[in-house]
Amino acid sequence: MILQIIINVIKNFYDYTVFLCSEENVWKLCEQVKKTYPSELPKCYAVFVSNERRTVPLWRQKAGRGDEKLVIWDYHVFFMHNPSPNRCLVFDLDTTLPFPTYFHKYVTETFRSDYALTSEHHRFFRVIPAEKYLAEFSSDRRHMRRPDGSWIKPPPSYPPIQTSASSHSLDDFICMKPGKGPGAVYDLLHFVQQFYKPPDRNIGTKTQN
Repeated sequence: MILQIIINVIKNFYDYTVFLCSEENVWKLCEQVKKTYPSELPKCYAVFVSNERRTVPLWRQKAGRGDEKLVIWDYHVFFMHNPSPNRCLVFDLDTTLPFPTYFHKYVTETFRSDYALTSEHHRFFRVIPAEKYLAEFSSDRRHMRRPDGSWIKPPPSYPPIQTSASSHSLDDFICMKPGKGPGAVYDLLHFVQQFYKPPDRNIGTKTQN
């Protein structure tokens, strides 16, 4: 029931801008969950994916190429709902995977493994509680403009997201240096360990003494 409410909120109540500003899409999504089902907000997160070189390979993306839909982003942002230790769902508006997707399936197919990648392509994850994201994120959309000031693509119809403290904090969220910026930063292994709890295969079995 709760999951269906969140899915309905996501599908019906926010302004989605393809490829250009996933950070704003996720912010609007958090905003609508807070308005529509506030008790679930503490279980929701915004997740930024990037690295020092801002070259992160992701598979199964609508903007990707080839059969595996591989794309190299400078950063990417998705929404997570983690209602219990054994259940975490990912809502990524740019994926070709089902919407939403269970955490383990999403991570396995989208990020695969760091072992086959050079170190400069390793992915890091800044995980921010939704309430904190709503309070601290801001963007003047400078990254959506060309050097001459023209728009790369038409911007969202709503005004830029601002706070009383800052007109542009996006770089603090993309930065993957631990101890700097909001939330917590994980490498891929520790991100998985934090949000994926495999089923306990010993539950329901008996041992003999």
